Amino acid sequence: MNLGRAGVWLGSMANLPAAELRNAVAEIEAMGFGTIWIGEAISREPFAASALILSSTSRVTVATGIANIWVRDATAMMNGARTLAEAWPNRFILGIGVSHVPLVNARGHRYERPLTAMRAYLDAMEKAPYRATMPDPPSPVLLAALGVKMLRLARERTAGAHPYFVPVEHTLEARGILGDDRLLAPEHAVIFARNRDGARTTGDRYMKTYLNLENYRRNLERLGWPRDDLQPPGTDRIFDAVVAWGEDDAIVRTVRRHHDAGADHVAVQVLTPTPERAPLDDLRRLAPFLV
Repeated sequence: MNLGRAGVWLGSMANLPAAELRNAVAEIEAMGFGTIWIGEAISREPFAASALILSSTSRVTVATGIANIWVRDATAMMNGARTLAEAWPNRFILGIGVSHVPLVNARGHRYERPLTAMRAYLDAMEKAPYRATMPDPPSPVLLAALGVKMLRLARERTAGAHPYFVPVEHTLEARGILGDDRLLAPEHAVIFARNRDGARTTGDRYMKTYLNLENYRRNLERLGWPRDDLQPPGTDRIFDAVVAWGEDDAIVRTVRRHHDAGADHVAVQVLTPTPERAPLDDLRRLAPFLV
């Protein structure tokens, strides 16, 4: 499956009213982006949202980034993917992950031993019964992999990895672990602000959200980032490593560094001061350089 060199991670755009979301994803497809990514937290259910996007477009790939393994059993996960892959052949990718302790516990589930849980979950997905028409081909599966062991599991058991909130050095490491025959599709945030104050005013909410989650913070520490840099909302140094901002060419160069480090695809998430609106004008500025 060809995801294209760049895609759009919807972020807050996924919360638009359905009619506005339909129009937005159709425009994103027309710009030439290869893939649209939809997440899962306390927003739209990702399979329902994927169906909404797929039915509103004709060519673009849709990927979950990610569907949470704790909130649905493996049969529900696998059969949701099978349903979409059969209805829209070669257009759906199932990204799955362990999410984070506070997000899982808040929904009444129990987060424990993520690597062991993911192995068992993949086993159960492979055995999931299904009476409807099987998709041909099946949906590829990606893991939300940050650490070395989860990246190795992605290499051994899935089509590749979708790391989130990672600097370029993680992409370089991930490519070395995954090898050449697995897909690597990191997310990277973008802000169209020409000065640091403007960038941080918009981006600090994003930074606080993810630096307050242990999995992301621990991954950055593992990569050598000092704890002092990671106190929410983070220093300018870590901000610059995970958020592209500045002149248009500077933003494009930052995104392309992931490609240079081994990424097959980069999921661009445009952050704006008005998250209730689709940043279509910003995406149009990026499209000629990235797609």
